[in-house]
Amino acid sequence: MESRNKPRISEFLLLGFSEEQGIKPLIFGLFLSMYLVTVFGNLLIILAVSSDPHLHTPMNFFLFNLSFVDICFTSTTIPKMLWNIQSQNKAITYEGCIIQMYFFILFVCLDDFLLTVMAYDRFVAICHPLHYTVIMNSRLCGLLVLVSWVISALNSLLQSIMVLRLSFCTDLEIPHFFCEINQMVQLACSDTFFNDMLFYFAAGVFGFLTLTGILYSYSKIVSSIRVISSAQGKYKAFSTCASHLSMVCLFYCTSLGVYLSSAATHSLHSSATASVMYTVVTPMLNPFIYSLRNKDIKRALERIIEMATTKGPTVLGLK
Repeated sequence: MESRNKPRISEFLLLGFSEEQGIKPLIFGLFLSMYLVTVFGNLLIILAVSSDPHLHTPMNFFLFNLSFVDICFTSTTIPKMLWNIQSQNKAITYEGCIIQMYFFILFVCLDDFLLTVMAYDRFVAICHPLHYTVIMNSRLCGLLVLVSWVISALNSLLQSIMVLRLSFCTDLEIPHFFCEINQMVQLACSDTFFNDMLFYFAAGVFGFLTLTGILYSYSKIVSSIRVISSAQGKYKAFSTCASHLSMVCLFYCTSLGVYLSSAATHSLHSSATASVMYTVVTPMLNPFIYSLRNKDIKRALERIIEMATTKGPTVLGLK
């Protein structure tokens, strides 16, 4: 029985966005551009934070990790989609689909946890400024990131193992540009009750805990800002949260919007299109939001770009 099932699940077909050949070059160019901008922009953030001692703060340490996760996040899905479009081959192996699903869940969870940790950092900075350096020490920051990685990896591993136990039928078409766990489970012939329970339990627990942590932190932050007497002090306190709050709203609103709209319309292709917002657009906008709102990072980025442009002619022997 097991040997007869193996050929059936040798590969899946990722249908992507459109069957029209004329649109595929446009989709390829668009996603390639967004992917390159995402990788290049987040790499610049990583270089800026790691190279400038003035940026070695807890918030920038978390931003460093968020940029790294965002690069991995987009690299999990976009290169395979671009390869499929270029080669005109929609197939992805069963093993490749499981691996892609594992890392996708891992980096989504990490994004959730890192945004929550960054909210806690802003809470301590504004509500307990005198004790900020004591509370947010390097040991705690490292521990928070480590715990985020461990919990995310365990959750992703458990979700993947539960999918591995499923048997699949002849319909192996996934109406998405990557192996999304819900749509993979829907293709299974065997009972998916425990898979559904685990998915919604994990999404509910992790989503509820992280969102509750963020909302609680910002409720305390708003209360502290309201107590500040001067308008300049209020603006300065709020400006330290603006970049992070923008990323939180963008990530959670788009991800919640995707799942609510897909549940309402039951259109898998529209869900695939909408999911681009939090899988591609949000990681791409992350460097712009933080570099535009953070003057220290902006100066560090300008120095890196200036060094790159001045060293270029020197290496070529033009100087």
